[in-house]
Amino acid sequence: MSQSKLKQVFSYQSWVHAVSGSAGSVIAMSAFYPLDTVRSRLQLEEPERRKALSTWRILRNLIDEEGFETLYRGLVPVLESLCISNFVYFYTFHSLKALRNGGQSALGDLLLGSLAGVVNVLTTTPCWVVNTRLKMKGLGQHAKHNGSRGTDVQYDGLLDGLQYIARTEGVRGLWAGAIPSLMLVINPAIQFMVYEALKRRLTAGGTAKTPSAITFFSIGAIAKMIATVLTYPLQLVQTKLRHGNTDRNLNLPADVDTVQMLLIILKRQGVAGLFRGLEAKLLQTVLTAALMFMAYEKIARFVTSLLLSKGGVTAVRH
Repeated sequence: MSQSKLKQVFSYQSWVHAVSGSAGSVIAMSAFYPLDTVRSRLQLEEPERRKALSTWRILRNLIDEEGFETLYRGLVPVLESLCISNFVYFYTFHSLKALRNGGQSALGDLLLGSLAGVVNVLTTTPCWVVNTRLKMKGLGQHAKHNGSRGTDVQYDGLLDGLQYIARTEGVRGLWAGAIPSLMLVINPAIQFMVYEALKRRLTAGGTAKTPSAITFFSIGAIAKMIATVLTYPLQLVQTKLRHGNTDRNLNLPADVDTVQMLLIILKRQGVAGLFRGLEAKLLQTVLTAALMFMAYEKIARFVTSLLLSKGGVTAVRH
């Protein structure tokens, strides 16, 4: 590796992208977190519990049954995990872009996005295991009241949760759902591939005009919608494995793996079972990703302009 390439990896450029991506994701998740709560409930609750209810009806039901605060249960550890996760992903993705020889291409972006996703999964899965369980405290209580087994969450924060799971379940518990997560690296990879391709098309011809905020919002939404629909069944399995599935209708063995989970859901609930909660997931993830990309682009350009005005770095390349 040449010294110039190494300097690019550890340059301000990668840091600006990583910090901007983290900040953008925190802003976006804070805005649309209740939709993520609905998505998680639909993926984990028994299918009959909220059958044929719209996302907005479920929001109202959750408020009536458990109070308004349930919509934001687990928000702090989710934001902490999201900040770490997006920092790792954006830093790795843009560092790999700095190392790549040759021009930009959709296939190249897909490969780099997948590699960045693998690094992200291996380093941040324990954080997501903890916050998935924290967010579903209400579900565990409901399951116990109805004679089903629930996940007994005895912690309130990210660090407490990491220590508790490591002590009671070991390494396997901390990396629960890591296999589908590794498969799901294709999701952000597809998202970044589509996003970068659309952005390159919009800025083709060397135009000096910067796309508007609504443009970044729109292409971010399109990119995430495509990635989510293509990978949703794996996201469903990932959530169940992270939570320590409590669905008594499925009656799953303790050591169930990803393929077994997919086949059991398909057999007992049909194809619709693999896409349960997709409406809420699309609302949450598309809006969140769109706002995240818009905030990311604006923050990155703002930070870069500050650094340039002080003569600290060269322009950040998008």
